[in-house]
Amino acid sequence: MTDITRDDIRAAVGAGMMSEAQAASLLSLADTRRGVRSHMSGLDEPFELFRGFNEIFIVVGMAILYMGWAGLTGLSILALEQGYSRALGFSVIGMIASVLLARYFTLTRRMVAPSIALVIFFALNAVQFSVALAAAFDVEFGGIFITIGLVGTALLCGYYLWFRVPFAAALIAIGVFVTLFSLLGNLDQNQQDISDLFLLTADGPFALVTILVGIATFAVAMRFDMSDPHRLTRRSATGFWLHVIAAPAIVNTVALSLLDIDTFATQMLLIAFIGFIALMAIVIDRRSFLVSGVGYIVALSITLMEGQAFTVILILGMGLITLGAKWEAIRGSIMRRLPDFKGKDRLPPWAAIETPQEISS
Repeated sequence: MTDITRDDIRAAVGAGMMSEAQAASLLSLADTRRGVRSHMSGLDEPFELFRGFNEIFIVVGMAILYMGWAGLTGLSILALEQGYSRALGFSVIGMIASVLLARYFTLTRRMVAPSIALVIFFALNAVQFSVALAAAFDVEFGGIFITIGLVGTALLCGYYLWFRVPFAAALIAIGVFVTLFSLLGNLDQNQQDISDLFLLTADGPFALVTILVGIATFAVAMRFDMSDPHRLTRRSATGFWLHVIAAPAIVNTVALSLLDIDTFATQMLLIAFIGFIALMAIVIDRRSFLVSGVGYIVALSITLMEGQAFTVILILGMGLITLGAKWEAIRGSIMRRLPDFKGKDRLPPWAAIETPQEISS
């Protein structure tokens, strides 16, 4: 009897013979029985930007199309060369065009790179629409960014609910940051330095908002992750993009704040914090947090070690390569030693890899 492959199931979804939900359930059942983690290439967390060069070809065409449209209509992100009424109309047409293209490339063809490109083009038109709307109501300069944050994020939320493109979740998270920072900026006119967004020692609540929103984004990302521990559906991909936003917000804020104080105690605290971040990254099986912290270890090594800094950096590089090569084995060892905690059974599996004989039985 011929085995049915994942490509066969994707083709069935594309032909309308089964829904995506049914396909995901079938794949989940099959992979659970086989031990999906033991069959992943490199035991890595799934990540796709494109599935073939045809997708890149289409994205290039989309980019040229958008450039021609922007040049023909005079649209740009923060300029209204044709007046706000035309900008409103052109941006609405641009959003409708993005939606129509997404109905084919996202819903029908299930293409990854074109779907990401269309999210970006939709977001650009949403920003333009927000700027034009602010101009129509004669909003002051500070209120323009609030309008962009509120209106643009709302439009992106609608796009995500319709098409469920994981990358859209990252743009929504950025939109939340823009909205809150704009609101705070209107209340605090003394905000001058962008570094204040990440320094807890700075005046104003900006850094506190950064880390709190980062934690909230992380919590939402974990909710997506824990609903799809085998990482078979778009929920896991959505979690990935949210982690990409949450990791810098959390790690940068704490690390930069500790580096700004620059005492031996805070340097040791930074090392402990990076160690905790590394452990958390391994436990949740997401490398984005670890990548966010590596740069600070390099900077700290140069600051503290001076002549020995490059030796430490060399060892760090070897450690990261080893961790990448043996990630699953290291993670399994750590997870088995950790005590049970709420949600542990909903994290990606970490059991020892089964042998082919065990799987076949």
